[in-house]
Amino acid sequence: MISERQRQIVDLARAQGRVHVEQLVVHFGVSPQTIRKDLNDICAAGTLKRMHGGAVFPSGVENMQYESRRQIASEEKDAIGRAAAALIPNNASLFINIGTTTEAVSQALLDHTDLMIITNNINVANRMRVFPKFEVAITGGIVRASDGGVVGEAAVDFIQQFKVDYAVIGASAIDGDGALLDFDYREVKVAQAIIANARHVILVSDSTKFERTAPVRIAHLSQVDSFITDRCTPQSIRRICTESDVQLIETSLLSR
Repeated sequence: MISERQRQIVDLARAQGRVHVEQLVVHFGVSPQTIRKDLNDICAAGTLKRMHGGAVFPSGVENMQYESRRQIASEEKDAIGRAAAALIPNNASLFINIGTTTEAVSQALLDHTDLMIITNNINVANRMRVFPKFEVAITGGIVRASDGGVVGEAAVDFIQQFKVDYAVIGASAIDGDGALLDFDYREVKVAQAIIANARHVILVSDSTKFERTAPVRIAHLSQVDSFITDRCTPQSIRRICTESDVQLIETSLLSR
């Protein structure tokens, strides 16, 4: 758990890319020692990376630790999860892939009945397997220690045996040109198989993903049917959704 001041420091770092001790001292009206302790605590949790005189928000080729990512925009992810679950009826079959936002969807689906869930996410399988009203199938493959994701050719082969009603996918980054990006090419191969074998693809991603980059291309935004986010500020993304007939749902507007 982090304090409200530390949460505000993370928000500043996310908006600016980096924060400096001197800047934070003036902003919060506390001592440099207090700010340094805050930064040390935040960086120890993996949310920011320490640098001389301050800290930076992780981006580029470095993916954040899973538990740290789970805490980022957690309320937004919960709202996205509920909106995605509202698109999926009872008695449906679906893929759910790796990610903290897709896990929020699985949590929101617990009120549903008679779902068949195929997943390469151990956390999703473990959450849903205890309910007799769900049939849960998990792919084989290599289990990543960092997040419980199952990746590799065995996972791809398993996915390709199915044709399901819905797919719930995430992305580590969304480029302004509509490219959906990730860090692990093995995970990308699974995500591509999921997209190819679902009748309706739902992309779930909070708005921080517009600010990040990743090196491996999953697909293009035009290949999904619905895109659910808390807010979509890039006009290029809005234009792609309109031109490609992608249903754009912004949960910040739903709550008004």
